[in-house]
Amino acid sequence: MTQNGYDFTAEHFLGQSPLVRELLESIQHIAPLSATALIVGERGTGKEMLARLIHRQSSRDADRFVTVNCAAIAEGAMESELFGHVRHNVKDFPVEKAGSFSAASGGTLFLEEISSVPLGLQCKLLHALETKQIVPVGADRPIRVDTRILAASNHDLVRDLDLGNFRHDLYYKLTLVQLQIPPLRHRRDDIPLLVQHFIKVHNNDLKKRVRGITPEALALMLEYEWKGNVRELDNIIERAIILCDEDRIGLQHLPQSLVRACPEAEATDLKAAVHNYERQHIQRILEEVNYDKHLAADRLGVSLSSLYRKLIELSIERREV
Repeated sequence: MTQNGYDFTAEHFLGQSPLVRELLESIQHIAPLSATALIVGERGTGKEMLARLIHRQSSRDADRFVTVNCAAIAEGAMESELFGHVRHNVKDFPVEKAGSFSAASGGTLFLEEISSVPLGLQCKLLHALETKQIVPVGADRPIRVDTRILAASNHDLVRDLDLGNFRHDLYYKLTLVQLQIPPLRHRRDDIPLLVQHFIKVHNNDLKKRVRGITPEALALMLEYEWKGNVRELDNIIERAIILCDEDRIGLQHLPQSLVRACPEAEATDLKAAVHNYERQHIQRILEEVNYDKHLAADRLGVSLSSLYRKLIELSIERREV
């Protein structure tokens, strides 16, 4: 699927809101380079998907993309996980192991939760970034690697700098390029696109034939705060697909926690939310095509007469080019 010049697949970062478009434009500039980048965003915003998109749009896409969740590795095992180890005693390291830097050489190494790297190991990580050389645990000579590093954090590392938990020099190296993923509540225009995408994905996985979502259910999703971001939306759609035996997801298929979180979303409010969303969406499409009604109708997937009816119904100015 292609949209606005970007290749969107199931593993790629989806969105067409202004904030996401700006983010994707930044990626077009930095993806072809081998510069280190830090991706910042709340949990569930899609940091790994964004990293995979950078890898896919780089010259390294034929080589491996390796992910290491630094928060999931015991502190004592992290150096070996990153840099590997040589066989030097039967008890600790009975066999040789290649670390993640070596495994990703020629490709991209994505370090999730970079703030979890112990302070003592951060110096060695910085050395690896600056020299493109690593020293496996127990080795007496360095190994050269050609690995691009993308790191991620779900909070601002400046706080860790102030607390003395993160090295300034490593921070400056990682933030040569910094990419901020907006939370879903700041890019609500993307919710309908994401909903349709997840319906398609989970229809395929669950062998279901759900065609879409009712305006009332969509309006509720547009009002919700999404503290779990895109991951939470994905989980809710998967659950709805499991429960849905109709052609569209309705309010009855959504978790009660979501409905209770939007107590103001009664029937009249839902209709107003649908009305507002339709108006904003059509207005944005019209602006993008410079008010060319034929192009706008094509983009919206409706007939020209249907578009004109909507313009009257939603009180949208029928400006002519």
